[in-house]
Amino acid sequence: MLEVQEDISVPGKENVDFRTVMPPGFPERLPAGDRPVVDRPLMPPSPHPPGILSRAGRQGGLHGRPWAAPFPRIIGNDPRMKAIFQQILDVAPYDYPVHLSGDTGTGKELAARAIHDHSGRKKGPFIPVNCGAIPEHLVESELFGHVKGAFSGAGKARKGRFELAHGGTLFLDEVTDLSPFIQVRLLRVLENGSFEKVGGEQTVCARVRLISAANRPLKTEMKAGRFRQDLYYRINVVPIHMPPLKSRNGDIGLLARHFLNLAASRYHRHPVMFSDAAMAVMRRYDWPGNVRELQNAVHFSFVRSGGSRIDACHLPPEIQRAAAVAVGSGKLNPASVAEAIRRCGGNKSKAARHLGVGRATLYRFLSSCAEIRPTP
Repeated sequence: MLEVQEDISVPGKENVDFRTVMPPGFPERLPAGDRPVVDRPLMPPSPHPPGILSRAGRQGGLHGRPWAAPFPRIIGNDPRMKAIFQQILDVAPYDYPVHLSGDTGTGKELAARAIHDHSGRKKGPFIPVNCGAIPEHLVESELFGHVKGAFSGAGKARKGRFELAHGGTLFLDEVTDLSPFIQVRLLRVLENGSFEKVGGEQTVCARVRLISAANRPLKTEMKAGRFRQDLYYRINVVPIHMPPLKSRNGDIGLLARHFLNLAASRYHRHPVMFSDAAMAVMRRYDWPGNVRELQNAVHFSFVRSGGSRIDACHLPPEIQRAAAVAVGSGKLNPASVAEAIRRCGGNKSKAARHLGVGRATLYRFLSSCAEIRPTP
């Protein structure tokens, strides 16, 4: 899941980090169930800061946000997500290494930030590192730093990510991309809490909490010989699996409304809502890109609709193709349907024959895209 930023101003509370403020009487365990979220026209963002909900919000959600107040950046009401929330609350107070697994776009970094924000290290730094995005010859310097003159181009000494994360949390994403040599160095840091910079002789101590993540199964990589067995057992102390969006179908509407609410607030377009047909199409789609793909689809639809209602025809083309399959034909799309109706003088039965589909199929497609208009 992508990080959601909200600009919220509360008089007299300008310097409070609401991500780490808990409401009075906050329970240690999540409730067994919540009220169902009802689809409705979107309202302006709540006046309550993230992490502080009214009584109504604690009972069943506020403006589409689920009950889980401690995690304003993670949206979910599915039982699988509630289990994740509980795991985060359980593990946060302890410094044991955590490994987050799951597909790309499922929100692994957001979960890592939530663990940090609810830990005893929340006042320390949270340093994220994408191991797969750093050139292999620079990884060692990025993680452990270097002294001046350590290699060509090292004109001055530089701190590494471990040193920068001292007193806080280091998040290593795509940890399976680390080379065997770096894996050995990482293992030593986890064992001793110390390391030497590249080209240096002085031992540097860094007290950090390590959270790692990968979209490839860590155990599979270990069995294939690409990941050290001893390092596997060091970083996989508390494993947490982030489920794909397709496995928590009930959260699709909740997430889509949330992203739409943020877009509408930013660009002053209220109220904005999804049609039932658009929501049905989104729930049938598999979302291989998970929450990140859903957010992009909402932004695309928001721009394309230009009004207060988003229909299925405003969704990205690949999602519209899923809708075409659902109505029984891959030949239907808004442009071809509008042109067929124009050629047939508005007679939908003739237009259906022209398109090679049944009349009921055409009517179902039209009901999913209320704003189709035949071209003049």
